[in-house]
Amino acid sequence: MSDVTGVITRYLDVWNEREPAARRTLIDQLWTEDARYVDPLVEAEGRAAIDAAVGGAQAAFPSLVFRLAGPVDAHHDVVRFTWELGPDGGEALVVGFDVAVLAGGRLRTVHGFLDKVPTA
Repeated sequence: MSDVTGVITRYLDVWNEREPAARRTLIDQLWTEDARYVDPLVEAEGRAAIDAAVGGAQAAFPSLVFRLAGPVDAHHDVVRFTWELGPDGGEALVVGFDVAVLAGGRLRTVHGFLDKVPTA
């Protein structure tokens, strides 16, 4: 399998890329054509829908950044990892756990779970 930590690092780069054209280029490079992203708040089928979901998250949390919150674990074509969202260098406001399915070293599906969310 390809460098899965690198794939997940680039995945988080997508969530942090604020320039729409650059973000879409990253998505097109990283995700398969039949890409799917699903979490408790959104279900996105295809690269354009994933791009819109990322843009929506950025609009909701304009000053926060996504970062890896532990090691990346993988076997076969399945990857799991914990991430957090918070101010750069500050405490995480949101923590999540994702399970990704790869195809040819690219993301095909990501299933997201939210472990910590703001209460108000």
